[in-house]
Amino acid sequence: MNVQPAGIYIDATYGRGGHARALLGALGDAGRLVVCDRDPQAIADATSLAAADPRVEVHRMAFSGLAQALAGLRGRVAGMLVDLGISSPQVDDPSRGFSFRHDGPLDMRMDPTTGVSAATWLATADEQEIADVLWRYGEERHSRRIARRIVESRTAHPLETTFDLAALVSAAIGRGGGRIDPATRTFQAIRIRINDELGEVERLLDTALDLLAVGGRLLIIAFHSLEDRLVKQRFRALEQDYRDARRAGPLPVPTFHEVTRKPVMASAAETTANPRARSARLRVLERLA
Repeated sequence: MNVQPAGIYIDATYGRGGHARALLGALGDAGRLVVCDRDPQAIADATSLAAADPRVEVHRMAFSGLAQALAGLRGRVAGMLVDLGISSPQVDDPSRGFSFRHDGPLDMRMDPTTGVSAATWLATADEQEIADVLWRYGEERHSRRIARRIVESRTAHPLETTFDLAALVSAAIGRGGGRIDPATRTFQAIRIRINDELGEVERLLDTALDLLAVGGRLLIIAFHSLEDRLVKQRFRALEQDYRDARRAGPLPVPTFHEVTRKPVMASAAETTANPRARSARLRVLERLA
């Protein structure tokens, strides 16, 4: 992040504040930290942090709201951190419906006050749409079989809990002998669809760069290959623009450079302490002009 003690920073995915507190520890009294999240429980935690630290400003919003809510910071942000996907507290809370390991309502919304739940979507979407989602976002090779089973069974047995869905998937495709639970890809795909996660990443990339000051850095941590691919392709395109411009003469405004040509991965010690970090990929982009 190359933290400047008096800089303005954004933690766009507050979660439960681990990154935010680390940033605050590196900032001086003149520094400022803007934290964002769309999860009401995360915002409650962030509000408590802001009450104890005047350097913190809190916004409840998805990435698509960044440009409007933070318009006053355009060109002034020294660094922005985005940790994509769901947070550990969301996964570990059965009432949120993200995990097939705990029985709970089939919700999966990052903000349970807006949009439709996974249960509602599965009860109303047609078979082709469900199959397309499972294939596109989960790369589930049994997508059509699972979608057909959902549609066939939902009239008599609506899917209302996480265990309902996990059991249906297991019955449709079998347990198999692999390390990955057969419901993993289905849960992942539905969660991405319910929260429009890839669309939100695209909107983030459209707006975040305008917020950066010269020398400011955008750090994005992705856990899913589809998210990481979006970030990598955008960063690579901006890097190529920078290289082309440098050969042509004076750099145009704005110009961006990849700080990390390859993603930064968690070390063995990090994954031992936090196994969920094993699939994390960090990419960093810096505004040069």
